Amino acid sequence: MASQPKVARTDNSEADVEQDAIEKIDEVQNEIDRLNEQASEEILKVEQKYNKLRQPHFSKRNELISRIPDFWLNVFVNHPQLSTLLTEQDEEVLHYLSQVEIEEFEDIKSGFSVTLHFSKNPYFENQFLKKEFHLNESGEPSSKASGIQWKEGKDLTKQSNGDSGKKRSLDSESFFTWFSDTTDAGADELGEVMKDDIWPNPLQYYLSSELEPVSGNLEDEEEDDDEEFDDEEEDEILDDEGDEGEDENAEEAEEDGEN
Repeated sequence: MASQPKVARTDNSEADVEQDAIEKIDEVQNEIDRLNEQASEEILKVEQKYNKLRQPHFSKRNELISRIPDFWLNVFVNHPQLSTLLTEQDEEVLHYLSQVEIEEFEDIKSGFSVTLHFSKNPYFENQFLKKEFHLNESGEPSSKASGIQWKEGKDLTKQSNGDSGKKRSLDSESFFTWFSDTTDAGADELGEVMKDDIWPNPLQYYLSSELEPVSGNLEDEEEDDDEEFDDEEEDEILDDEGDEGEDENAEEAEEDGEN
């Protein structure tokens, strides 16, 4: 009896196998997504727990910081990003900055607030300036600010860009415009810098003022190297001249001996 001819796999059977694999991959992926969502919930609980545990330490740190004059001014001035937003007039106001607070909302993911506390000053009436960042359920960011009650003639956000004392370009704005600008919360990087970079460890930026500029060190080192090289080169020339003199004296003594 002749053997049955082999039947080639049809396109339909290949499509069925592929579709079956896709459905099974989708089921596995759904399980992975479920675990990722569960992990996010667990991570959020841990973050909330430790956020509460950190609060007493933040309070203690603020208490100690209050003993150091101009602590926050130095932090702001020494920070590589924040310093570019400050004019000399802004720095004058920041002499009165006594305390900074960053507070994450209870569920953490929905936003945070930045609060700057000021002692009595000749610039504005506010005892504190506050800006809040919110993220709604759809992920849309928004912000709101307390506003500033400037004293007469002291509003830095309205003064002419041509005023003397400006450290930045003429089209720059005062740092304090940040407390009235709520137009594009999604592009507001300053709030994130304050929360994620400055607030966790402000001391590192305060202490950076005690370090000498790198460029100055390099120039000094180069000058020292040049001087050292010149001294070494001069010593080598003198040594060579001395060696030549000794050789000439030896030759003369030898000639006298022969005579």
